Amino acid sequence: MPARRLSTAPTQAVAATPMAFARVIAAAYERNGQNPVKALKQAQITPTKLQQADARITARQMEVLSGAAMQELDDEALGAFSRRLPWGSYGMLARASLSAPNLGVALKRWCRHHSLLADDIQLKLVTAGESAAIQIEERAHLGRQGQAAREFCLVHVLRNIHGLACWYIDSRIPLQGARFPFAAPAHVDAYGLMFPGTLRFVAAQAEIRFDARYLVLPLRRDEKALQHMLQRALPLTVLPYRRDRLLVQQVRQALTAWPEQAHKADGIAALLNISARTLHRQLKEEGASLQALKDEVRFERAKDLLHRSDKPVKQVADAAGFRNEKSFARAFRLWAGVSPGEFRRKA
Repeated sequence: MPARRLSTAPTQAVAATPMAFARVIAAAYERNGQNPVKALKQAQITPTKLQQADARITARQMEVLSGAAMQELDDEALGAFSRRLPWGSYGMLARASLSAPNLGVALKRWCRHHSLLADDIQLKLVTAGESAAIQIEERAHLGRQGQAAREFCLVHVLRNIHGLACWYIDSRIPLQGARFPFAAPAHVDAYGLMFPGTLRFVAAQAEIRFDARYLVLPLRRDEKALQHMLQRALPLTVLPYRRDRLLVQQVRQALTAWPEQAHKADGIAALLNISARTLHRQLKEEGASLQALKDEVRFERAKDLLHRSDKPVKQVADAAGFRNEKSFARAFRLWAGVSPGEFRRKA
């Protein structure tokens, strides 16, 4: 099926979540010999509304229904897998990845540990060039409860891991696209809200794809933050982050690739399609400054030229953006603790 691009996420109050997902949760109650009436009442979903094929609920209603069901069924997978995931399972997975040095390692741990809890699916992180993807390999028995339950499971798992990834690095991670191994459902428009980016159905497997540069970002959460998050973890899958911690990397790339255009803040801001004011504010939020990033890029450029070329120091100074050799030598000694000549000899 051809790829499609749909609109970005609405505010939380908009009723955009398919009622089909609520029916899957209600069916999980029935299979377990329990009555979903209490959870549905808490979520303000009437029995009549539940059966309406094209009905929608808000993200908040979905959060309330899912949270109640997970506790009453003692299953955070809501009946999707062949065995229950007792309440607290996903919190345990999050804690096991919390000490990772960066997002890439954290996601690999999450995928590996998830298989220890449920063997119905195999999660894996793959990279190809500048893109990274979380992919789901299904086992034969995943769809034993029907197509609707299978769809909900794949959507729920991908939304969960994407939300957690954003939370780990306290950053918005825009999706480049998402793929699903089934035909586009009747509520296909909701997918553009849940997975902004290019959508493809009847694919080989379910996956979400994003910029691989996010994988090197360090985790910004600790045990205290984890405890706070677990009190209301479900909103991670429905609330977008405004901040994008990739800005520092984007600024470095602009300074390196387009030194003439990126000489001033206005030029960098134009390259990144933001205002100069927003550029300075977001860099400050990330604990960085434009001047510090400029110095860092100039220093790396100078070190590379001193190490890999035999250009005179004066030409290296000019290539690194300094007005003269004297100011370059002074700055380089502050950075490296030695003069450019000494650095070259030691290298």
